[in-house]
Amino acid sequence: MSDLKCKAEEAKVCCCVDVGTVIDNTDCSVDFEQIYASEAQAKEALAYLTEKAKEAESEPCEIYSEIKPVTDGYVLKAVFSFCCQAETMIFQLSTR
Repeated sequence: MSDLKCKAEEAKVCCCVDVGTVIDNTDCSVDFEQIYASEAQAKEALAYLTEKAKEAESEPCEIYSEIKPVTDGYVLKAVFSFCCQAETMIFQLSTR
């Protein structure tokens, strides 16, 4: 029985993670690229992503985007740059 108690205590220690090691504010941008069948669909997707970025931001999110025709339709490329990594994570989770 003492082995089980020891393993349980070890499990508690092994499952702890310092938030600073996960969120260190080094990853504050999200790169997005997707092909859509029409330019209208690509613009609609950009509007949706922009709305989600605005919901996550505490300071204005910098958004660079372009929509270009490609062989299979239209490619939307966008970069969303937030002021902190927490906002980046909130944005990523809200678009899933």
